[in-house]
Amino acid sequence: MSAQTMVEAIRDALGEEMERDDTVVLLGEDIGRKGGVFKATEGLLERFGPLRVLDTPLSEAAIAGAAIGAAMVGLRPVAEFEFGDYMHPAFDQIVSQAATVRWRTAGRYFVPAVFRAPIGAGVGGAIYHSQSVEAHYCHVPGLKVVVPGGAADAKGLLKSAVRDEDPVLFFESKRLYRSEREEVPEDADFLVPIGRASLVREGRDLSVLTYGIGLRHAREAARQLASEGIEAEIVDLRTLVPLDKEAVAASVQRTGRALIVHEANKTMGFGAEVAAFLAEELFWDLDAPVMRVAAKDCHIAFNQPEESAIIPDASKVAEAARRLVNL
Repeated sequence: MSAQTMVEAIRDALGEEMERDDTVVLLGEDIGRKGGVFKATEGLLERFGPLRVLDTPLSEAAIAGAAIGAAMVGLRPVAEFEFGDYMHPAFDQIVSQAATVRWRTAGRYFVPAVFRAPIGAGVGGAIYHSQSVEAHYCHVPGLKVVVPGGAADAKGLLKSAVRDEDPVLFFESKRLYRSEREEVPEDADFLVPIGRASLVREGRDLSVLTYGIGLRHAREAARQLASEGIEAEIVDLRTLVPLDKEAVAASVQRTGRALIVHEANKTMGFGAEVAAFLAEELFWDLDAPVMRVAAKDCHIAFNQPEESAIIPDASKVAEAARRLVNL
């Protein structure tokens, strides 16, 4: 075990997978000599050379298309997009091609590619560097969507994503890259399975269902609430598609109340799907309506006061939890 930031854990995961399997290749803008805009690939060009760490032209559609083609002929590409906001030009390649290959070839071809991108606000990036885009891809059959909430999970989930036979969208909250350290296993075979949530904290009064940066908010809120006699259970979804419905159900059946937290816009955000699942499958286990804490339905502002007013934080989660337990 070693104490690492999330970006260090991601870099180690990529390096270990490239050492293990020489078909793993990286491609993206500035990932080679520069080491990526957030330095997640720093040093990998020197270790593995320019045929396995490829600096691409400024074209997200080309990055995705090249990754898909490489995957179909036997490589395991990890394509990096500098920001989730920049993925939109690649949407057609990912949704119309990567997601459909296995189905439309009756399993003869598949796309074992990973599409990585940082998401989220809180860094003064305004509208083009702050979007949370995960829900766009959760709607598409054939794609898996992963959003880790800490360094250890980022490493284990990314290694699992590289080894997966289907395309995986791997989103990383940029505010988690260097904000804290946690103990991360150094074992090269350390894997966190895709499709399995984590019970982070046990509690009796409500279930907080979250992922990514929401996990930090939930933990901070739970500490505030505990001092008031409210015990919040926290479930880190980790994987949005496939969703671990069993873990969600088990938690909500214990507590009878559900609070869903994510940074993406509230309307049509991934929390709406979780809420629908709870309403359809667990209605009689609920003691109160399902609640959501999410970003306001607007674009992210550049200035810090407005940005903070738009996105969730621990105090907003704690406030919603207090309302929920008193219903």
